[in-house]
Amino acid sequence: MNWTLALPEIVLALSGLVILLAGVMQRRGQAFFSCAMMTLLALVVTGILVVLSPDGTGYSHIFINDGFARFMKVLSLTGAALSVVLSVGYAREMEIDKFEFPVLIVFSTLGTMIMASSGNLMTLFVGLELSSLSIYILCAFARDRVTAAEAGLKYFVLGSLASGLLLYGISLAYGFAGTMEYAGLQQAVRGSAVLPAGLMVGIVFVLVGLCFKLSMVPFHMWTPDVYQGAPTSVTAYMAGAPKIAAFAVLLRVMAGPFGSMTPQWQLLIEVVSAASMVFGSLAAIPQGNIKRLMAYSSIGHMGYAMIGMAAGTAEGTRGTLVYLVTYLFMNVGAFAGIVAMRRKGRAVSRISDLSGLGRTDPGMALAMAVFMFSMAGAPPLAGFFGKLMVFYAAINAHLYGLAAIGIVSSVIGAYYYIRIVKIMFFDAAAPALDRSPVSVSFVSVGMGLVTTFFVVGLGPVATAAQAAASALFR
Repeated sequence: MNWTLALPEIVLALSGLVILLAGVMQRRGQAFFSCAMMTLLALVVTGILVVLSPDGTGYSHIFINDGFARFMKVLSLTGAALSVVLSVGYAREMEIDKFEFPVLIVFSTLGTMIMASSGNLMTLFVGLELSSLSIYILCAFARDRVTAAEAGLKYFVLGSLASGLLLYGISLAYGFAGTMEYAGLQQAVRGSAVLPAGLMVGIVFVLVGLCFKLSMVPFHMWTPDVYQGAPTSVTAYMAGAPKIAAFAVLLRVMAGPFGSMTPQWQLLIEVVSAASMVFGSLAAIPQGNIKRLMAYSSIGHMGYAMIGMAAGTAEGTRGTLVYLVTYLFMNVGAFAGIVAMRRKGRAVSRISDLSGLGRTDPGMALAMAVFMFSMAGAPPLAGFFGKLMVFYAAINAHLYGLAAIGIVSSVIGAYYYIRIVKIMFFDAAAPALDRSPVSVSFVSVGMGLVTTFFVVGLGPVATAAQAAASALFR
């Protein structure tokens, strides 16, 4: 048993316990900041260990460490670290200035890392539940606010249903193959001339459970209310690390154990991808609350990312991974702007509250404009290259209809992104927003620079994504 393969996860788990003890032993008013700093240190150290970790399988083949797992873990850790930084500035105002908040981020991220390295369907489920249970609590963390409590309850009830469906699908797959290990499932599938209907139903249920976590249509019903009700820094985290982990599992399972069944599941992925892109683009248009708009935008972006998966090729997987990188940076940057939307100490979230921001706070307005144009896919920003790579992979896989739907959805989506830019720079100025804390400004400026100059790092990112995709398609 090569336990050192899971050294990053072990270190992060022990760090979470240490941070929890440190929080208990400190004064209530001082505990949050010190625990947040310890969490950032733990995430950075874990990230270094992930990059340095070797390839291999451990724990009786239930844990896989390869280029793909490392790529997804680094993305998850990055999203978690940025969310913690966002929470520092407005912790008291957002009613999350309790040391349990960063601890929950640590354990949720640990769950996403276990998902990325899962070599067994049960390991997948354990990692998913560890991540999800932490997020349920985070959504309702501002427990004195009715909207936060409602968001946590809705996500818990619907998430439990999705977990049950996923577990049912896993049981059907186990009943067919007699094993839950990916390698064993792959051998069983390849050795069957005709696949039983029970296995196909099991695969559908597994897809349903994971699509819920990705807020894909038609399993998106929780997304707008939870995004709106949860504290904004929690929403920023939810939109990043957990979705990256769910994509990691989806790609590993469908390209690995069920890779030889691509013709059977490809159409289902195409339908879900197309429905998510179209619905996300259309439903966001009438929204007046920017957090709800970002929720529907997230649904659409997950549809774009799934185009690469629908291609069923290493090139398509590479496109999906690059898209997830661009999505993480521009999404966290946009939420940094939303976190900074406070007037007289109170959070505001109407799109109209951004009126005239270009005159009252030109720096924040410029950063938000960069993120909006990037999400719309305008060149030469990061979002353009993400969409370009998934569309190119779809065309090479002869999925012309799916690529066409994606392009049309992008054009529709550009309307509500550019509308926000128009409101910020051309509408009458609303009362000025409060001055942003340094931590929020740091994230906003940093993500703005990464989004703007992403073309400079496109080569290394694409190379790393190609290596990660090659690990799945060996």
